[in-house]
Amino acid sequence: MFLCAPLGALFSCGEICYILDMRYEAVIGLEIHAELKTKTKMFCFSPNDPDAKHPNINICPICMGHPVTLPTINEEAVRKVIMTGLALNGEIPEFSQFDRKNYFYPDLPKGYQISQYEHPLVRGGYLDISNQESGIRNQGRRIRIRRIHLEEDTGRLIHDKASGASLIDFNRAGVPLMELVTEPDFYTGEEVREFGEELQRILRYVGASDADMEKGQMRVEVNISLRESGIRNQELGTKVEVKNINSFKYAADAVEYETKRQTEILEHGEKVKQETRGWNEFKQETFSQRTKEEAHDYRYFPEPDLPPLKISREFVEELRAQLPELPQAKRERFAREYGLEMQTVETLARNKVFANYFEAAAGELKEHDTETPEKPRKDLIRTLASLMTGDFLRLLRETSADVSDIRITPENFGELALYLAEDKISNLAAKEILEEMFRSGEDPSDIIDRLGLWQLSDAADLENIARHIIEENPKAVEDYKKGKAASLQFLVGQAMKDSRGKANPKMAQKIIQKLLL
Repeated sequence: MFLCAPLGALFSCGEICYILDMRYEAVIGLEIHAELKTKTKMFCFSPNDPDAKHPNINICPICMGHPVTLPTINEEAVRKVIMTGLALNGEIPEFSQFDRKNYFYPDLPKGYQISQYEHPLVRGGYLDISNQESGIRNQGRRIRIRRIHLEEDTGRLIHDKASGASLIDFNRAGVPLMELVTEPDFYTGEEVREFGEELQRILRYVGASDADMEKGQMRVEVNISLRESGIRNQELGTKVEVKNINSFKYAADAVEYETKRQTEILEHGEKVKQETRGWNEFKQETFSQRTKEEAHDYRYFPEPDLPPLKISREFVEELRAQLPELPQAKRERFAREYGLEMQTVETLARNKVFANYFEAAAGELKEHDTETPEKPRKDLIRTLASLMTGDFLRLLRETSADVSDIRITPENFGELALYLAEDKISNLAAKEILEEMFRSGEDPSDIIDRLGLWQLSDAADLENIARHIIEENPKAVEDYKKGKAASLQFLVGQAMKDSRGKANPKMAQKIIQKLLL
């Protein structure tokens, strides 16, 4: 005999919702657009300037689609897409072709977009994302890339709420735009976020794009469909596209929201509608924009004004040789060579310029990084890494400064780390010195001399301070002798105060302990 009960009698509301959600899993693919870092636009010689202060100044008859004008291919844009493809383990076909993608929209001056369809510059490829439990990429999952192609960007629509009018800035029209399309290999918003951030780092490392999402230089579109959980070979559900998301965090949030929304529709016995939706970052929800277009709606055909591209193997290998050390390779090397923790390595390698600056400073410490009974090897590098990922990174963020623009030389930064590691200055003093170096670019030894921040390590001087502290704090002395360990730290603190922070705290503690025996 079996007993039956309503779901509510067995599970809480949250547990019921969880069970319902488990019936379906999300299958996610990405389309990521990145504006390329070139001097001129894709098919003309108008400047490619994302920081232009005035609208409609970087335009010409070609990018505005005037009659009898002809486009020419920007070779630098082609190079940057191919290098990106090589960095992502893609195949570079010998034949590539531009196509016309026909649709009408106010920000598209020609009435069509020059893009690529059947013959993109890059086919295939992959990018590994980390196993979320281990945090190690090479033990994670491989996200397959379907294609990477090159096209021109559209203008920018500006909607004036006060007047109700829509304005168009064509400065962006014709800017080289790389589009990367993945296979539907994602299952969670967190995987989407991690993939996007790693791709962003790769684009910056190879110099293809600044990929600043706040400036619209990188945009992500998420394609989401649901299927029953655990049945991986079944047909995918109806696809919904969420367009023009300007943050990978928002992309992850959109995935989670859309998964719940589609789950609720299916649980009510209804069908998910194929459509294009937008993301409202303030309401944290998607909203319907239009029904989704299919490829045939765009009436693709070969661009008659541009010849096909024939890409030689020699050209590809030339570009492959120019590839820099990529983020994952740099992380692995930093962990191996410097013995740093993975979290520190991730922070150091997040930015190419930042990573190179660290290595330059570390190079200054090599001759000092010797193993002795008192100081194991790598302590200097750890001290340097701690300074860079701590107070230095804080100063960069507070001032919105770039590493390439700061006044501190790698030599001086290495010198500061050496003084700290060898206990010639205190942690508190190091922070003060670094802030002064950041402002002035002054040599750390000059700052220390000027401000009197050398750490007091003379045994006789420290003993005099310790005796004075013991005499002035009889209760703390009595408490320590009764077994209260915190009293010792109090006495050390008083010694630091008495010495105006100059006393070597480790030596001061040893001397105080010795005197209290």
